[in-house]
Amino acid sequence: MSNKYNPDIHHRRSIRLKNYDYSQAGAYYVTICTEGRECLFGEVVDGKMVLNDGGQMVQAVWSEMPVNYSGVEIDQFIAMPNHIHGIIVLLSVGAGPCACPVETNTEIPKKGQPRGVAPTTKISLPDAVHHFKSFTTTKYRIGVDKYNWHPFPGKFWQRNYYEHIIHNEDELNRIREYIIQNPAQWDEDVENPNKK
Repeated sequence: MSNKYNPDIHHRRSIRLKNYDYSQAGAYYVTICTEGRECLFGEVVDGKMVLNDGGQMVQAVWSEMPVNYSGVEIDQFIAMPNHIHGIIVLLSVGAGPCACPVETNTEIPKKGQPRGVAPTTKISLPDAVHHFKSFTTTKYRIGVDKYNWHPFPGKFWQRNYYEHIIHNEDELNRIREYIIQNPAQWDEDVENPNKK
């Protein structure tokens, strides 16, 4: 059996909206699943997610995204046993903490203040997700090698991810609530490999 790409069998197509600019400012809901729905991040106990070391690492990488990528903010997030749900907020160029001006009445900028001109390049949603997936994959591999974390077969994350453009505050609040309630719904979750 050959795994070689065959365009007649393998119909890879983007699930992104055609002609939509995924670098424009806004809020985006994303779901990313582990390859093969492997449960690598912990378990749900009594309706609450209990993260293992791998899950804590994934949560930490998510939390650090605004520090590592200019123009990216994060909102609600949950790491489930085999997938994550989160809200990524892309800011307008020049907005956010990286655009803070340096005080001109001091010779040395205060700690934490950026120097020079605010960044002019925008990160897109696919860029942010790619960075998140790459960084967590690398860190999880280190955890497997050094700390005997549960190994993963082949790839760490599935090739693609689900995204939804959040259009207004009501929708944002509904998605936040869905993310918060996700562990309590685990028994019925389609991603749960033990769903009855």
